[in-house]
Amino acid sequence: MKSTRTAANALDGAFLETRGKILEVAANLDRVAQSSEPSAVSSDRRMTQLAAALAILTDNQPEKAKRCQMAFSLPYDATWHDRFQRS
Repeated sequence: MKSTRTAANALDGAFLETRGKILEVAANLDRVAQSSEPSAVSSDRRMTQLAAALAILTDNQPEKAKRCQMAFSLPYDATWHDRFQRS
């Protein structure tokens, strides 16, 4: 269901908070890049997930929150329950 709120109202209400969060992400990525061994995490799954989420934020597709959540989620495994059942 679409909101009756205008796009301008939504932007007005969230701009400063969103701007702050983006700056926080940028600062965190700067700290990683400026660390003593930034290449040590270049293939880290978490960096890959962050890059995927950032790409989602800049595309023109809908459901950004859902797709970002999925970028941080493990694929569905129909057998997970069997692995954790008690004998």
